[in-house]
Amino acid sequence: MPPFLPASTGTFGLAIEELELEPDPVDPDAPPDAPRTANRVVWQSPDGRTIRGVWEITPGVVADTEEDEVFVVVRGRATVEVEGGETFELAAGTMGVLERGQRTTWTVHETLRKAYAITLPS
Repeated sequence: MPPFLPASTGTFGLAIEELELEPDPVDPDAPPDAPRTANRVVWQSPDGRTIRGVWEITPGVVADTEEDEVFVVVRGRATVEVEGGETFELAAGTMGVLERGQRTTWTVHETLRKAYAITLPS
């Protein structure tokens, strides 16, 4: 597979497993065993509202406030608990849908990699 080049349009093909991700900054107050994340935005709309990429997280527990997102898990396993709502399991081949403002707790059992599309508010 050729080296990754950002897509110039919203139409492209990509080898998700082989894509090299960029580690996210580490919170200096986080415990040493806190999950680590990495990301690669592969396309973003000119207005910045639509983002497509690949994200990965190592095992552990993290809380998050979500944006409107649809994703497909490529590898790994996790349990996602939505505050006041559903709890669901993620594994390779599953699709997840999250809504903006939902507060979630992710319990990652095995390093999880997902391809995602996020829509931000205008």
